[in-house]
Amino acid sequence: MKLRTLVIAMVLTVMLPSVARADEGMWLLSLIGKNYDDMRRAGFQLTPEDIYSVNQSCLKDAIVGLGNAGSPFWHFCTGEIISSQGLVSTNHHCGYGKLQEHSTVEHDYLRDGFWAYTKEQELPNPGLTASILVRMEDVTAKVKESLSDDMSEGDRAAAIKKVCTQIEEEAVAGTKYAAKVKPMFNGNQFFLFVHIIYRDVRLVGAPPSSMGKFGGDTDNWSWPRHTCDFSMFRIYTDKEGNPADYSQDNIPLTPKHHLPVSAGELNDGDFAMVMGFPGTTDHFLTSYGLEEAMDITNKLRYEIRTVKINILREEMAASQATRIKYASKYASCSNYWKYSNEQNKALKNLNTMGVKKAVEQEYSDWARFQSSPKYSKALDLIRKGYADRAKSEESYMYLMEGLLTGSEAPLFASGLCRAFKRDLEQDKNADLGRYEARVNSFFKDYDERVDRRLSAALFEYVYVHMNPDYCPQFLKDANKKYKGNWEKYVNDLYSKSIFANQESLGKFMLKPNAKQLEKDPLAAAGQEALNAYFSCDESVSQESKDNLQRGIRDFTDGILQINEKNGKLMSPDANSTIRLTYGNVMSYDPKDGVAYKYYTTMKGVIEKEGPAGTEFEVPEHLKELYAQKNFGGYTNRRGEMPTCFITNNDITGGNSGSPVINGKGVLIGLAFDGNSEAMSGDIDFEENLQRCICLDSRYMLWVIDVYAGAKNLIEEMDIVR
Repeated sequence: MKLRTLVIAMVLTVMLPSVARADEGMWLLSLIGKNYDDMRRAGFQLTPEDIYSVNQSCLKDAIVGLGNAGSPFWHFCTGEIISSQGLVSTNHHCGYGKLQEHSTVEHDYLRDGFWAYTKEQELPNPGLTASILVRMEDVTAKVKESLSDDMSEGDRAAAIKKVCTQIEEEAVAGTKYAAKVKPMFNGNQFFLFVHIIYRDVRLVGAPPSSMGKFGGDTDNWSWPRHTCDFSMFRIYTDKEGNPADYSQDNIPLTPKHHLPVSAGELNDGDFAMVMGFPGTTDHFLTSYGLEEAMDITNKLRYEIRTVKINILREEMAASQATRIKYASKYASCSNYWKYSNEQNKALKNLNTMGVKKAVEQEYSDWARFQSSPKYSKALDLIRKGYADRAKSEESYMYLMEGLLTGSEAPLFASGLCRAFKRDLEQDKNADLGRYEARVNSFFKDYDERVDRRLSAALFEYVYVHMNPDYCPQFLKDANKKYKGNWEKYVNDLYSKSIFANQESLGKFMLKPNAKQLEKDPLAAAGQEALNAYFSCDESVSQESKDNLQRGIRDFTDGILQINEKNGKLMSPDANSTIRLTYGNVMSYDPKDGVAYKYYTTMKGVIEKEGPAGTEFEVPEHLKELYAQKNFGGYTNRRGEMPTCFITNNDITGGNSGSPVINGKGVLIGLAFDGNSEAMSGDIDFEENLQRCICLDSRYMLWVIDVYAGAKNLIEEMDIVR
């Protein structure tokens, strides 16, 4: 709220973590009937059964969670089925990693884009999965039958795991489905999710990165935007329609439901609904957790990644081969690098700390009158828990961001070294050839010179800045021996290691020597960094960890009771399960003297144009089509070619690629970003400022149809004008 910092009484009545407005909340589909009246008032024209039903096709059947085979229930992005032949649209940045994997210097799909004009040209992506919800069920009562308040946290976790495993196994027995029970409201409720998970997902198309990432880091998390953020995939099944691994004999999925795609008008105030798989939010975070998030997590992530970002920018600008190798890694690193900084700004500007403290005061006033003492103890447990782990969390960040995920070779070396040792201990003549695929995958997108440079810079940064009590000994020894010359240290480290490049590793794998593994300095450094990371956890007592977990659960339980008494609905925090948010297309005024309208056009793309190779490069073909006003009938009523629009929907990471659906169930856009002014939204929803930035479906259709000439894709969609 704009006046939230002025009157604390208003904070108490408006900002208690509850449903202050219909557009706040990530709602579970099976419970959406409770929101139906609000949705109708906002412009929804369908029924709750049109959204979620077990007995008939509905919108849920067109919503896809994109994941990886190793963790199919954690969805990194969302997609939507937009044809009867299993065609899926999602964000460009969601497909970016697959574009990068298929790119070479000769076929640079990142630079040039990719389009399959026949199904035979579509590219397989081993490991990529597409998950669709079959049904969900509240199993809280079943789980809580095995729980009691006097249980230790360890016993509670074991009991939950046991009963959830039983529920999951019973839910999918004799079916082709997969199931997972997920906790909600910090362990106060539990829901079963049953999915069908497809394993043959092929790349169909994407515009060049100059369009799909137009604006780059500069425009990220900001409005106005002109980014053509979409890519396309297709789900394949075996001949019986079942999930199957990739095979040339597989056929396109015939979905239960697919979304029509709008080429019609879009107006300020139109109903907008986002369905997808949001990753994580923390709306029940206390002031103590907020302090940790701001002063440790966000602050250190931004500072440490800045070192890495600056090096990668230089290296990628100097070489096309390096740019291709590191494109996906850079994108992954830079996204939450900027997010962390912008979120801290928003949290300060919106006085979120004051809001949280006001909520805690309200909670404390309520807790004093409860018969159970656990509620009055909760905040003290939380406060002490965060204080106990402060030094450990700070060290976690330095070790993870600086040593384990900063450069790549140390962690890769330690992991592979352990695997080699295990095999050679069992058989001194063990064939290490089974690791060839793992080795090839790593070195495909690796440059030893770049990795050396990253290690030197990040090793030095970590040594200089982190608490010496937690600093790995190898950094202390290196600083002493090499007198602060980190480049010389790293060059020696890599030169003496078999893991630093594929040639030396390949020779070793042909003639393995266990003694050589024991002496490998790069593997030893990576292992020591990993050991230091795990030892941080050991520095905090189990009692403190348990008390913090218990305090958070009891505090959340209290907030639920307060809001239930006040007749206010609440949605659980996001946890990569399918959710729905609803609101309206809506312009906004972010600050004094600034007013943003709800949409942008291709005129803005031309106005933002920068030199070739920059974040604002505009392809020549797009400029030609714009000059010709060749918009293919996808303009708005003003004759403009729309590019993006904004709504007031509540979204977060994982929602990327989510369909934005109008009141009639038609796709009007793809959600791809939030706005910097309300980057506090994952912690505290700001209803006047929160905006979801979306690609307009008309821009997507224009690119497919006019820019790319992929008429084959246009013909299989149901386009609504």
